[in-house]
Amino acid sequence: MSENRLSSGISGLDEVLHGGYVPGRAYLIRGGPGAGKTTLGMHFLVTGAARGEQVLFISLGESVTQLRRTAVGLGFDLENITFLDLSPTAEFFAEVQTYDIFSPAEVEREPTTRRIVQQVEALKPQRIFIDSMTQFRYLATDTFQFRKQVLSFLRFLVEQDITVLFTSESSEEAPDDDLQFMSDAVINLSFSDSERTLCISKFRGSDFQNGNHAIRLTSTGMQLFPRLIPQTYGQAFTTEVIPSGIPEMDELLHGGIERSTITIISGPSGVGKTTLGLQFMKEAAGRGEHSIIYTFEERKETLLRRAEGINIAVNAMQQRGTLSVVQVEPLYYTPDEFANLVRQEVEQKQTRIVMIDSVSGYRLSVRGEELTSHIHSLCKYLQNMGVAVLLINEVETITGEFRVTEIGISYLADTIIFLRYLEMQGELRRAIGVLKKRMTDFEKTLREFKISRYGIKVGEPLTHLRGVLTGVPELLKDKP
Repeated sequence: MSENRLSSGISGLDEVLHGGYVPGRAYLIRGGPGAGKTTLGMHFLVTGAARGEQVLFISLGESVTQLRRTAVGLGFDLENITFLDLSPTAEFFAEVQTYDIFSPAEVEREPTTRRIVQQVEALKPQRIFIDSMTQFRYLATDTFQFRKQVLSFLRFLVEQDITVLFTSESSEEAPDDDLQFMSDAVINLSFSDSERTLCISKFRGSDFQNGNHAIRLTSTGMQLFPRLIPQTYGQAFTTEVIPSGIPEMDELLHGGIERSTITIISGPSGVGKTTLGLQFMKEAAGRGEHSIIYTFEERKETLLRRAEGINIAVNAMQQRGTLSVVQVEPLYYTPDEFANLVRQEVEQKQTRIVMIDSVSGYRLSVRGEELTSHIHSLCKYLQNMGVAVLLINEVETITGEFRVTEIGISYLADTIIFLRYLEMQGELRRAIGVLKKRMTDFEKTLREFKISRYGIKVGEPLTHLRGVLTGVPELLKDKP
C-alpha cells in the first residue's frame, strides 16, 4: 500500500484501489439513482475532515438541508465539512424566473463559476466532492462547450493539488462518455433486485483490482467486499497431518487429512457427514487449534444439540474458544460478502480448519452465477493460508448409482471421503471409504460406519461383501 494514497473511508474500496485514491486526481463516480454515489462521496469527505484536511461538498442537485438529514441518519459527522449549495431554491419556482433574451446557460454559468472559484480560493481544500457534474451540462450551450468547460474546471482544481470526486447520472438521453475520457479514474456503481456491485473501469497510472465487487448500503454507510483473488494472499505454515482420533478412520486415511488441503465429505442426507467433520475439529481442539463451521442449512442450536448427543463436546469447545459455529442465511449474503466473513475469521483468529456445511446451501448465495469459480477462489485462498477445508457435499441418491458430487467440484478436492447407506438383511447401515487422496496413499477397502451416543465407530474392512457402492451389497460365498 502506497503511503501517499488517500483513504476513501471504505476499507474494501481502499483494497480495490490498491491503497486508496492517488492525490491530486479527478475521479468519476457513475451510477443510477440510489446506487450510492453520494454516500461514497460522504465517506471520502468525512475521512478527510477527520484527518484535519479542508474538505468541500459542492451540491448542484440536493439541498444542503437534505444532505445533512441523510448524513445524520448514517451517523456521519459533518461538523468540519464545508458545503457550497448551488441547487435550485424554492424561490426560483415561486418567483417564476425566466430568461426571455438570453439562454439559461448564458445567465447561470458565470455566477455559478464565480461562486465555485471564490469558495475554492478562500477554503483551499484538499478534497472536493461534486454532486453532480451532470448539472453543468445544462450550463453549456453545446457539447463542445461543456467538454471544454468541465476539462478546464477539473484542471483548475487538480493543478492546486486537490483530489476531486464528481458524480454523473448517465442515461441514453445524456451519456457521460465525455466525462469518462476527462477523468483520471472511473468508479461504476450498479444495483439490481438481488445485489449491488462496484467496479473500476479506469485508473490512470495505477493498478487496481478488476471485477465486480459486492457492496451493501447500511445504516452506517457503504460497505464493500472485494472479490477474492487467492494468489494475493498467503502465509508460511508447516505441512502436517490432522488425525481424526479414530484409529480405524486414520488407517483408512493413512494418518488423517493434511493441513492446507481440501477434503470433500460426500454422501446422502443424514448419513453422518457433518458428524465426521466435527470429529476432526474435536481432535484439533485438543491441540488448542481453532476451527469454524459455517452451517447454511441446519440451525446452529440443532447442530450443537446433536453433537453433544454423540459425545462431541461442542459447547465446551466454544467456551474454550477452539470452535465457532456460524449460521449463515445464504439468500442474505453474496459470495463476496461470505468470503469476507471467512477472511476475517481466518486472519483475526488464526483458524486452522474451516467447514462449509453444505455446498448446496452455499450454492444458494451464488444466485445464478457460476458456483465453481466462487468456491474455487475461497478454497484456494484457504489453502494458501494453511487452512484445512472440509466441504460437506450432499448427494440426492440414497442407494443405486454412485456419484461423488452432482455439481462438478470433485476436481478441487485433495481428499474425497464418501459415506453410503447399505441395506443388509432388512437393516439400514452405513459404510465409509476414501476415493482420492493426493498427499499420501490410502486404504482401498470400505468399512462400516456407526454413530451412537458414544461417538463415531469405524469397523473392520468389509472384505466379505461386494456391490457396496450400489447400496445393496451381496455376501461373498466362501471359495471351495
